[in-house]
Amino acid sequence: MPKLFIKNRQGQKIAVLVEEAKPQKGLAFVMHGLSGFKEQPHIQAIAEVLQENGYTTVRFDTTNTFGESEGDYEKATITNYYEDLEDVINWAKNQKWYQEPFILVGHSLGGICTALYAEKYPDKVKALAPISTAVSGQLMKENYAKQGSDFLKKWQEQGYYEVPSISKPGVIKKTGWSFLEDSLKYDLLPEAKNLKMPVLLIVGEQDTSTPLDQQKILFKALPGPKELQIIKGAPHTFRDKEHLNELKQILNQWLKKLD
Repeated sequence: MPKLFIKNRQGQKIAVLVEEAKPQKGLAFVMHGLSGFKEQPHIQAIAEVLQENGYTTVRFDTTNTFGESEGDYEKATITNYYEDLEDVINWAKNQKWYQEPFILVGHSLGGICTALYAEKYPDKVKALAPISTAVSGQLMKENYAKQGSDFLKKWQEQGYYEVPSISKPGVIKKTGWSFLEDSLKYDLLPEAKNLKMPVLLIVGEQDTSTPLDQQKILFKALPGPKELQIIKGAPHTFRDKEHLNELKQILNQWLKKLD
């Protein structure tokens, strides 16, 4: 199915990619992380497994990232990513392939957004897979602080910090201080009791952004059927073929169990 452009609540264009499964067993939304986009290898891999299992998949670029949607990366926040997820789901409700309850899969910032949605609307979500997920703004802040004693101070004073993008070579990512301020409003733990649907957590063994110890905190708080899978040797974002294959295997086995 061709790519579509829809409008979010701010009137900005969001690029959406819908791949219909025929016959369709279910529906799944797949969400990238901070500065990500819908064609990243791990996002593509997730969508492929879902399609192989009969799920129509919806991938999209949030606004304020490096995909095909509008916005400015320096203005990226959890709030804006989360609202875009809600807006895409609300748009989907009027499409012929829409089906509830659906599956939500998100990587990193997409993980916390999909989990926040599932906490708010548990009846709409059949199963949830937050991969390398952020757990709370406070834990993210503590993690950033590990980059050096004055990292946070410099970030605040300058208004942003810069790093080169790995997914988009040649692009410099300027993450705004507003991103961290906004993230402190979010925490999955207080409402984790609502996540009674099957939940799959996956994390790379070498993940320093959303490390295993943080995943264990969330895992412990989950009340329903749950799994925590660790991909050996993998960093925060899965790019190596063997890590992508393992990601697909884990997801495939989990989806088969849902049936």
